Amino acid sequence: MIDKQVASFHDAIEGLRSGATIMVSGFGGAGMPRGLVGAVLQRGPRDLTVISNNAGFRTGDISDWLAAGLVRKMVCSYPRSSPTFVRLYREGRIELELNPQGTLVERMRAAGVGLGGILSPVSVGTLLGQGKPVHTIDGRDYVLEKPLSADFAILRARRADRFGNLTYNKTARNFGPVMAMAAKVVVAEVAEIVAPGHIDPEVVVTPGVLVDRVVLGNPAP
Repeated sequence: MIDKQVASFHDAIEGLRSGATIMVSGFGGAGMPRGLVGAVLQRGPRDLTVISNNAGFRTGDISDWLAAGLVRKMVCSYPRSSPTFVRLYREGRIELELNPQGTLVERMRAAGVGLGGILSPVSVGTLLGQGKPVHTIDGRDYVLEKPLSADFAILRARRADRFGNLTYNKTARNFGPVMAMAAKVVVAEVAEIVAPGHIDPEVVVTPGVLVDRVVLGNPAP
């Protein structure tokens, strides 16, 4: 029988190497996979490209990766939440690809469903749109934004079964479902693992076919 459970956070990130691109769920503290983040910090892969809503805060999140020198580039919407990122960026020690939040989500979704990109009016005529192709449709200009994919996605979910089907707790849902569509290896840190059949199929948010590994974390949402 399919069983996607692994015994530890370190087992869950097996295969993560230096130079990888990794997606990290979370909106503020909601949906942050802190156990998996800590395991990546201990393993210490370097030269990472990190795709996330923000660059962490001060500790216990992506900021720890930044402080340890693991990250080469951030792709995010709001990097200034992390004083560590601000310092590294001002020193020229980290790259940034800034995205409006909706554009960030849609670029990941495009990768997940196999599209060649999205046409967005948001960055037309701005610094964010410089150097990108512009298409005019019905008299309005749109910037072509390319898909965002990753080698790994680490997510926080509320509940999983052995097959990897996931549910989320309210706003902790945020970027997890779309990231699960766009990464080669998808790992979910969950508060509870139940037997198959204990999750109503009608409430499954991320189907197990998209999830490679599930690891039990602490019970916090």
